[in-house]
Amino acid sequence: GVTSMEPFLEKFFPKVYTKMKEDTQISNYCKFNSQLLTSFTSSLYVAGFIASFFASSITKAFGRKPSILIGGTAFLAGATLGAAAVNVYMLIFGRILLGVGVGFANQVFIISLTKLLNFYQVPHFNG
Repeated sequence: GVTSMEPFLEKFFPKVYTKMKEDTQISNYCKFNSQLLTSFTSSLYVAGFIASFFASSITKAFGRKPSILIGGTAFLAGATLGAAAVNVYMLIFGRILLGVGVGFANQVFIISLTKLLNFYQVPHFNG
């Protein structure tokens, strides 16, 4: 992914990039020993997990349309912020917004899927 691209690491994670360039014997599984890089990677997933709890209450109270709009807006804002990021904190905040968008979309997708599929198709679709 993007975390293994040299220009990305050089711009946002220079310590990791320098360490990667200096030590050529290091394993690919251990070379990214950085809390900041780990925060960047996991921020999307954690934000999506937390946002899905809020998305369920919002969807229950207001319906699917506001949830889709909130999720889409958060995702678009996160993508824009990530593309325009000049430092790692902007990048992480953009990933958090992307995670909020994914959390809301996940919630609405499951509800919409069960409405679209026939009652007898749902068990076959889930495996």
